[in-house]
Amino acid sequence: MHAKQRTSEITEDLVQNKPAAIAWSEAEEIAALPESAIPALLLKACDVARAFGRSEIFTCSIINAKAGRCSQDCAFCSQSIHHHTKVTVYPLMDQAKLVDRALEMDQAGATNFSMVTSGYALNESEIETICAAASEIRKKTGLTVCCSPGMLDPEKAKKLRGSGVTNYHHNLETAESFFDRVCTTHAYEKDIEALEIASSSGLSVCSGGILGLGESWAQRIELAFRLNELNVPRIPINFLNPIPGTRMADQPVLPPMEALKCIALFRLVNPDRDITICGGREITLRDYQSWAFLAGANGIMVGNYLTTQGRDLEMDREMIREWQKTQPEAH
Repeated sequence: MHAKQRTSEITEDLVQNKPAAIAWSEAEEIAALPESAIPALLLKACDVARAFGRSEIFTCSIINAKAGRCSQDCAFCSQSIHHHTKVTVYPLMDQAKLVDRALEMDQAGATNFSMVTSGYALNESEIETICAAASEIRKKTGLTVCCSPGMLDPEKAKKLRGSGVTNYHHNLETAESFFDRVCTTHAYEKDIEALEIASSSGLSVCSGGILGLGESWAQRIELAFRLNELNVPRIPINFLNPIPGTRMADQPVLPPMEALKCIALFRLVNPDRDITICGGREITLRDYQSWAFLAGANGIMVGNYLTTQGRDLEMDREMIREWQKTQPEAH
């Protein structure tokens, strides 16, 4: 059967019958599509996002609240003590700095603000600072407050939820079958456990990964379905931006069309979830950044990332405005 026709059949079933996901075998068919079929796939993925109410674009922003000297050996990360990079190192910012940055991003039009910290987990004093900042941010802005504080226990999760933190971000990074190629200092199960603790504490979970680490298409499918099984409401997709001094320094950047195909695949496997395009989009998608929405994404991270520069905020706002002009009005 012609690739375009088969893609139409797979996506039409999603739109009409709204199952929880396409079948694993169908995901394998999508992964095997030739490059010539990708534009048609993207249009269909966009239809799926719209059918599941995922066409309104939201924006996330982050602050690198605590930088460097992470004990974990994640192969892509410039903040790991196992790598020799030029990353700036500093302890957890104080409450005032965290709040000031949130106010800046609120004024810039962001809808979500996340405090991200380097390291395996925060201590009690650091959690208290994050909680105090979250409470003040909620009082002073309309931002959805998120945090990425590393591993959690139930007590820390309860404190975060009580302070006004809504979303807990913790990436799985890659498929379990590829994880030992990326990180050897903790088990994949610990990441799963952290997500389950957060969810059971009433926090909304945000978890995804980084694509372009050398994983296979089969492993991309594995990750997409694991996130579906965990019922993760929001999936951030990052693309590797190779950093000198890390073990991934020489890994080639994904071509734009392959990256867009990845986004479409994650949309079809997770049709009713939010999909956010985050770090690495500028270097990977290049002139095709707005095509991320065409591929089914409904959110982007704006501003700077943890240790790399993002794009000009006004350029992103203009990109979103122009995209929304092309969309049919909701009835």
